[in-house]
Amino acid sequence: MTAVLDAPACRPAPVLALAPVVGADVSVPATGHPAGVSYANLDYAASAPALSAVAEQLAGALAEYASVHRGAGHLSQVTTARYERARETIRAFVGGRADDTVVFTRNTTDSINLAATVVPGDVVVLDIEHHANLLPWTRTGRARVVASRPSIDETLAALESELASSPAALLAVTAASNVTGEVLPLARLAGLAHRHGARILVDAAQLVAHRGVSIASFGIDYLVFSGHKVYAPFGAGVLVGRPDWLDAAPPYLAGGGASANVSVDDVAWHTGAARHEAGSPNVLGAVSIAAAADELRAIGFERIGEHDDVLLRRLDAGLAALPHIRPLRAFDDGVDRVAIASFSVDGRTPREVAEHLSDHGIGVRDGKFCAHPLLTKLGHADGAVRASFGVGTSSDDVDRLLAALADLG
Repeated sequence: MTAVLDAPACRPAPVLALAPVVGADVSVPATGHPAGVSYANLDYAASAPALSAVAEQLAGALAEYASVHRGAGHLSQVTTARYERARETIRAFVGGRADDTVVFTRNTTDSINLAATVVPGDVVVLDIEHHANLLPWTRTGRARVVASRPSIDETLAALESELASSPAALLAVTAASNVTGEVLPLARLAGLAHRHGARILVDAAQLVAHRGVSIASFGIDYLVFSGHKVYAPFGAGVLVGRPDWLDAAPPYLAGGGASANVSVDDVAWHTGAARHEAGSPNVLGAVSIAAAADELRAIGFERIGEHDDVLLRRLDAGLAALPHIRPLRAFDDGVDRVAIASFSVDGRTPREVAEHLSDHGIGVRDGKFCAHPLLTKLGHADGAVRASFGVGTSSDDVDRLLAALADLG
């Protein structure tokens, strides 16, 4: 461990987890500890653990689980009400407009693939996006990819230049990088898109667990995210946004639930969310997202932001004190970040570092994080290591990471 972290007089005050999460008491194998050690989960950006409060609410929902929408039985009515109530909870959670459609999907990737079927024109997108917000657009043949610049201001100027050069229907951006955690100014981006007659879609997968979002106040037209990023299990995602494009497009899937009336020769499709939710929906996934939304709002995003900031500064300071660590940044002026830190270690492959940390009972991510163009642009085509955290993280988790990384020096 470095002297900075070893000196009692200099050691920062301990920080406790903000909320209990499922699995916080799990022990895992570790070198030199036959009985195992508590697992330090620093891989929240991939999939956050379920909040204990969410698991408790789901236990009640599971006991009453039944079919939705067309069942006359009591539990079918209860389940339908719970499912539709989840829609309203999520609309409020992201500050949606009263007429915004809330469509449940499988995940963020599924939400953006759905959006790609409804956009009536070109889409402008950055080259540094997660694959979920790049590949659905590029495969349509209507994507106009803009190279990011060294600063956020320069990048916004490049986006504005592209939008001004010829009409586009949509600007699609990620709110917070899943590689560096850097946050883009959403209200500015929305204003930029609207000035040039385009709408904006925001991939908020890495943002909504850490910051309050308002679709209406920020001027966002479409917002997508995944339940598994916001402490909600069962594999569901959300697309929230303006209804007109969604109602005008063909159903995302053809099948029961999306259809209002069917003959062997013709079909009349529903409008609204049902149009794009054919088949039996993931009720528990939707309910879990709503439960997580309620819990995060109860904790409060001001408290969550303060917790993230203290731990992120502790982590950044510790990494800066280790001369063999190289942090990754996409922008010179990207000072606003969510709880993500990616880095490389001199003389070690990302997998070697991740395995070393695993031997110490610490879970991180290694690789290219489904953002290959960005990693290549940053000079890390072979990947990097990512530590990420949330409301279940304590300073002990961060300090264990730093101590284990110091052993690699």
